[in-house]
Amino acid sequence: MSADPRSTPALSTPAETIGPHVARATLAIHGGRTHPAIGEAVVSPLVQSVNHVLSVGTTDGVLYTRYANTPNAVAVQRKLALLEGAEASLVLASGMGATTCTMLALLRPGDHLITSEWIYGGTRRFFEQELPALGVTVTEVSPDAPRQWRRAVTPATRAIFLESPVNPTTRVLDMRPISALAREAGLALVVDSTFASPINFRPLEHGADVVIHSATKYLNGHHDILAGVVCGSESMVDEVRQKMMIWGQAPDPFALWLLERGLKTLDVRVQRQNRNAQQIAEWATTHPRIARVHYPGLPTHPDHALAREMLDGFGGMLAIELAGGGDATPAVLERLRLITHAPSLGGVDSLVSEPRYTSHAHMTPDARAAIGIPDGFLRLSIGLEDPADLIADLAQALE
Repeated sequence: MSADPRSTPALSTPAETIGPHVARATLAIHGGRTHPAIGEAVVSPLVQSVNHVLSVGTTDGVLYTRYANTPNAVAVQRKLALLEGAEASLVLASGMGATTCTMLALLRPGDHLITSEWIYGGTRRFFEQELPALGVTVTEVSPDAPRQWRRAVTPATRAIFLESPVNPTTRVLDMRPISALAREAGLALVVDSTFASPINFRPLEHGADVVIHSATKYLNGHHDILAGVVCGSESMVDEVRQKMMIWGQAPDPFALWLLERGLKTLDVRVQRQNRNAQQIAEWATTHPRIARVHYPGLPTHPDHALAREMLDGFGGMLAIELAGGGDATPAVLERLRLITHAPSLGGVDSLVSEPRYTSHAHMTPDARAAIGIPDGFLRLSIGLEDPADLIADLAQALE
């Protein structure tokens, strides 16, 4: 007698979870999952529920979206930890949520933080305005003066924060002496690796303790979610989780589902963006209306040799300085047709922004110029379009 086609097929025994023994392109798709059994969905299902049924008389097995332990959270966090080579990861509601909850987990009133001067503007505001109000002192160090890192350490120092490659100047920092100092002094080294993604750079391999990403950018890659990621040891991630739960920084299940979906194409997207940005940067060096091009893949970049050594790819971010300075930017931005004038970065669509009006708007022109962002500076996030079309768009806008 034949089986009833409407009946549920017997489920096979799940295979071993896909772990770090495969390449990152494979991890981005299959990492952390078991092979789907017969009758299971190929794609992780969206569980759009805030709460889940409880057991009676115990706190075990409490699943709640604000705790980041529901099915979509667990699936994507397992994958992200594998991609970074970390014990654990945590997805929060934004990149700044990841940064603030991490630092609040590490620092207490009376503590001291050392940070690079070359950091994202939102992070700088948190360090300069919010942490001092909480009783934490902050010392900013110029990476151009490497001896300052050691001189800045005090008995109250608890952590070092840096960003590499740097937003928006694309500078690349040598983490090795900083990580050696952090180990020697017993300090936590926190690295924002948003510009690189785990495809181009993995800070934990170079001595970092905690890695932060704005998952809004390359990890999702489609300009349609807001999220942040923290990767590190189980104990460190759990401390950040406690802050996330209190400060309400957990993401929605749909954002988590979209993030996992975006991660499946992370490797192929970043590889294409690396190639596109290199080609566009090389063209930009030849244009008379561009005074300077910032891209680690160019031999003229101050950190080119270091980038070749530290990075697996030079990235999809580049910046140009217009020969006409700040007065020249409006005409160029208004003429662009393929490259969209909008904040954010790392997606399939190419974007351009002017940091003096976005990420670094709170700084004076002189302060911006001191960290390499003069007026006339445009940040370009190169997407997946044909590079010849992007070059043609830039060329007509510059003319």
